[in-house]
Amino acid sequence: MRSWHDVIDRREPADVAFLLEGTYPYVSGGVSSWVHQIINGFPELRFSLIFLGGRRDLYDGIKYPLPDNVCHLECHYLTDSWRHTTARPRPGNTQAFARSAELHAALRQRQQPLPETLLDPVLKSLGRPGALTREDFLFSEAAWNQVTDHYERFCTDPSFVDYFWTVRTIHGPLFLLAEIADRLPPARMLHTVSTGYAGMLGVLAHRRQGLPLLLSEHGIYTKERKIDLAQADWITDAREAFGGTLDEDVSYIRHLWIRFFEGLGRMAYDSAETIVALYEGNRQRQIADGADPARCRIIPNGIDVQRFLPVREARPATPPPVLGLIGRVVPIKDIKTFIRALRGICNAIPDAEGWIIGPEDEDPEYAQECRNLVASLGLTDQVKFLGFQKVDEVLKEIGLLVLTSISEALPLVILEGFAAGVPALATEVGACAELIEGSSPEDRALGQAGAVVPIANPDETAAAAIALLSDPQRWQAASRAAIARVERYYDQKRMFDEYHQLYHQCLETPMAAENGAHD
Repeated sequence: MRSWHDVIDRREPADVAFLLEGTYPYVSGGVSSWVHQIINGFPELRFSLIFLGGRRDLYDGIKYPLPDNVCHLECHYLTDSWRHTTARPRPGNTQAFARSAELHAALRQRQQPLPETLLDPVLKSLGRPGALTREDFLFSEAAWNQVTDHYERFCTDPSFVDYFWTVRTIHGPLFLLAEIADRLPPARMLHTVSTGYAGMLGVLAHRRQGLPLLLSEHGIYTKERKIDLAQADWITDAREAFGGTLDEDVSYIRHLWIRFFEGLGRMAYDSAETIVALYEGNRQRQIADGADPARCRIIPNGIDVQRFLPVREARPATPPPVLGLIGRVVPIKDIKTFIRALRGICNAIPDAEGWIIGPEDEDPEYAQECRNLVASLGLTDQVKFLGFQKVDEVLKEIGLLVLTSISEALPLVILEGFAAGVPALATEVGACAELIEGSSPEDRALGQAGAVVPIANPDETAAAAIALLSDPQRWQAASRAAIARVERYYDQKRMFDEYHQLYHQCLETPMAAENGAHD
């Protein structure tokens, strides 16, 4: 294994360029673990990593040792990428802005396919001299006219200042993405693990360099951004100030952000050779958001089941009264519901403990709120914040794996727990119900590997946990079902075989061959 210092400035030719937004290798989590798993699973391929972050100070070093087949890593930070450009008044290219306005109009027609005759010219010329440049976007008369026109035609009632800076903030990073796409290190194909800005980088590199683009979505990016934006306290507009919101629950400025990410998603779906979802529910969501059904397919996550055999053998035969939540301490994981459920669990099972196992640095304010909640509920001795831990070690001691998330895809941590023989209790989000209860008659015949509970319901979460931990026979049956399900349906060999096919298809395209990294 190499450290990041060995490869950050290298530009060796790669087979696959991974496009990564706010994830591997700087952020721990399920998506990052999956990327690491894929890179290790294809040692015959060379990978370059293009990391997109928000602010530089949010990332304090890599969380994973980079495998030897990573030949390049570069990092770009989007938040301030456009703010330091020198202001110089200019007329701007009115034709370029007219084409941009046409593309925005097409994106508003959500049920209509995006016209290639419009999409391709706009994306190929973005940021290039003589077209729509960063300087024109920021300082030209043509840009001002377009912003004021759209404000007058489409806005409901936020202040113009809020609207103006929102337009700049969400669109400004696109010019950096265009620059990255033009000077991308040599690669034969692109693989993005989300839509959003990483997906848009893939769109730009695909259209400007002709490289095949593969899109794998774990969670649906636009859905997760909607959740984030609904909770964001940094977004305000005039309507909210007077107690009203657009559509009763989404302010205009929030809606502007959401539509922007929906637009990025549609362009990624239109550009990708193949669009991968982890389970049928997300595939249907992709199609509803504009993806071509013919290019959509399902490849579930898989894990190295054999790795967890020693963990399984080291576990006790009866349920330990330890509930473990393995995940980042962030609002989307709804750690507070887990903590509130533990109050009821500890009342019924006095020696029960709750372990919160994951990094707290992504949202320190929320992490502190969770710690304060533990203290206010009198659970200081029962709830432990353990930070990042080796999953193999903690699974030896956990009786029940708990996910109280308000959004998930197909959590790797549940599969890892299953391989170790740990039943799971999870909210009814993503593929969690399929994992616990089965996805087909044959799968369901294996039995329930735990329990499924509603979102944000501490009482039902507590009741389900108590029922499992207080009944050794039921707990043991759930453990057997968990092992049988992960061994039959979620072994990593199946996943690798399907991605091997996808990589082969992309790497055999004419453009990939022209950019061949090696024989």
